[in-house]
Amino acid sequence: MKLLEYEAKKILAGSGIPTPASFIVSPKTKPEFLPCVVKSQVPTGGRGKAGGIAIVQSPAEFAASSNKISELPIKGFLPKTLLAEELLLIKRELYLSLLIDKTAAQIVLMAHTNGGVEVEENRADEFLQLPLSGFDADTVGEQLAEYYDLPDTSFVLQDIVENLYTCFINNDATLLEINPLVLTTDGKLIAGDCKMELDDAAAFRHTDWNFEEKSAEVNFVTLNELGTVATIANGAGLAMATVDAVADAGMVPANFLDIGGGANEASVLAAFERIMRYPNVNVIIVNIFAGITRCDEVARAIIGAKKQIPHLPPLFIRLAGTNFEQAATLLSAEAIPTLGALDECIAAAKESQS
Repeated sequence: MKLLEYEAKKILAGSGIPTPASFIVSPKTKPEFLPCVVKSQVPTGGRGKAGGIAIVQSPAEFAASSNKISELPIKGFLPKTLLAEELLLIKRELYLSLLIDKTAAQIVLMAHTNGGVEVEENRADEFLQLPLSGFDADTVGEQLAEYYDLPDTSFVLQDIVENLYTCFINNDATLLEINPLVLTTDGKLIAGDCKMELDDAAAFRHTDWNFEEKSAEVNFVTLNELGTVATIANGAGLAMATVDAVADAGMVPANFLDIGGGANEASVLAAFERIMRYPNVNVIIVNIFAGITRCDEVARAIIGAKKQIPHLPPLFIRLAGTNFEQAATLLSAEAIPTLGALDECIAAAKESQS
């Protein structure tokens, strides 16, 4: 589960990590302070280059930028929330993250002296990597201070690393990335941005989790991040058969997605949003045989996805089972066609790609 920036920073602040002063922007919000930075809250990168971040100096600029950003889809995501933060006076932008090395079965710290929007241009072998199994925060803080060439920040970095590690463990995180870690002109280290991913399987331990992208009861597996066909089905057997049919037709499935037996409109819509993170998907096949899951719930999610995701690829839909008649009526009213069988969906999807 990927958190939005404001959700991740709330967790960071509660764990003792310095974050900018901020407030959530609602339609009639007046700025609590100026100047500030208004940020779109969407679960994808590239917000700045897409126009989803604006520095504002006056109440008029705040209102205009907030309205513009709230209506700006970024890679198919339209923000439900905007975040406004104090404008940091930046001296340097660094990179710092914790992630899980599955091969070594341990948490690894990664750092780079060049953070910010161009961090992906850094070569992989240029990053400092430190395993944190049985680590000593004092030693790691000193290593980071030397690597960043910031000798006066050794004690601060010790606290940051120790608090980040505790935050990572306590929240069942799989990724915690601060980019940039800002060194301000007055010598403070502040989390300028944060990406945080939590383990869906640990949701039973966190009854307080209440994020915009809620943990859905789905079984989602990436098969090929560059795949061109995404699939949505209910039931592991039907989902597997759908993926196999796509592959047998000579197309490349991007994912395996079983929305489960009790899927509802919200969880199906979340599945569409998750699929939109694949860069090459140009077809979505929906294959539902409803029992506990109701066809009308799926139909409402499809309609919602068509309205909320501007660049949604063509849909090839097969629905059968509980409340199919209601679903057919809903979809027909929106001029969204359905097909009678999976093989018809596969043939139509393949033709659309030719």
